[in-house]
Amino acid sequence: MELSELLEKVKDKESFFIFTNELLADKEDEVKRGNLSSATYLDKGLNGWVNNTIEGFLESAIAFTEDNNSWLNEPNHWKKLALFLYGGKIYE
Repeated sequence: MELSELLEKVKDKESFFIFTNELLADKEDEVKRGNLSSATYLDKGLNGWVNNTIEGFLESAIAFTEDNNSWLNEPNHWKKLALFLYGGKIYE
């Protein structure tokens, strides 16, 4: 199942941890398959990861939240957390 599909299914603690485990596996797969030693913070990885450092990831998650805050009205707090993390993967 695609990460975006798992994101849509987040509704509780269990589905949040399924999503976060798959997010981690997705990043580990990208690192394993790609040569990140020459990647800059602007390079997009094989699995679509825009950020290769924790600093870039958190900066993008915060920017994603500030720039696209309509999802903050989501009543499900587990999905909000998942969206924040997903933003760290995809947002530049």
